[in-house]
Amino acid sequence: MEVIAHYLPQFHPIPENDEWWGPGFTEWTNVAKARPLFRGHHQPRLPADLGFYDLRVPEVREAQADLAKRYGVTAFCYWHYWFGGRKLLERPFEEVLASGSPDLPFCVAWANQTWSGIWHGAPDRILIEQTYPGPEDEARHFEYLLAAFRDERYLRIDGRPVMHIYKPGELPEPARFVERWQGMARAAGLEGLYLIAGLGETVYPTHKEDGYDAGVYYQFPFGKERVAPEWERGLARVQARITGRVQAEGPKRYAYTETFPEIPGGMQGPIFPCVYPNWDNTPRSGRGGVLATGATPERFANHVRRALTIARALPEGEQVLFVKSWNEWAEGNYLEPDRDTGHARGDALARELGRSGL
Repeated sequence: MEVIAHYLPQFHPIPENDEWWGPGFTEWTNVAKARPLFRGHHQPRLPADLGFYDLRVPEVREAQADLAKRYGVTAFCYWHYWFGGRKLLERPFEEVLASGSPDLPFCVAWANQTWSGIWHGAPDRILIEQTYPGPEDEARHFEYLLAAFRDERYLRIDGRPVMHIYKPGELPEPARFVERWQGMARAAGLEGLYLIAGLGETVYPTHKEDGYDAGVYYQFPFGKERVAPEWERGLARVQARITGRVQAEGPKRYAYTETFPEIPGGMQGPIFPCVYPNWDNTPRSGRGGVLATGATPERFANHVRRALTIARALPEGEQVLFVKSWNEWAEGNYLEPDRDTGHARGDALARELGRSGL
């Protein structure tokens, strides 16, 4: 069983973020300034053991890997950004690759989507557009990743390096993309790639026909939406008048479900389940955000338990559970310890893995 946690490399300054949001901006900027938006809303959520870390520090990356092993995570899936040859937030991954440390297995997920100002509550602002220049750019992209694919730590399924495409349906020619990348992999001496399609957040019903080996199904752990009472909506309108800014009456609130939401039937497998420890993106989006209420470690354990049952029913060698995520703090979905619950979510994952004999 592989337990793969998505890993966000946003926790170090880069020139682009300095230009867009001011000197020193990182994900921690939004996390630290978050405030409660309604009665019972727990914000800010602050890191515990690891503190407000900087991913340029090797000791931080080692500590993260040690915690991941404690929790039963078998690999990090680094979010990877490639915009027609332009890379962003690549430094932590490149240093992991160059240093040979930490020794935790890893793979990459190409987050092929346009960056907007959602990082800082301005979703209509386009920062950098995701483009697809064509085969020559794909060749450069593949060559950039080839050293990672050849690394002995790189996660393999069926002897092939794993690569996850977050939004494959947005590629101009999804099937041709698969054909070209598999051809480049074999030409480089690999057995091919094990390609995983991101499903759920976008509609892409032909992933198997287009050549993907598997899919991971993203589904928010949301139940019934809670409508804010009139007094709360009125308070938001008063605040808008005082500040002179138009504000939503949100954020939208949904109950974190008691059990793992079932994966819809009819999709060609294998389809890997994905569990969310929590969700609250109001640090990024303010009242325009969306959050889960009642996302306790105990309920997360319930999700893990059911998702493991689904994963263990998949073919041997392709039993995979995704966790979204290891450290996406400004979206409220993380396994790293915080000051409120400590290690409870990570230990819940470890406990359920132990109960399953893993």
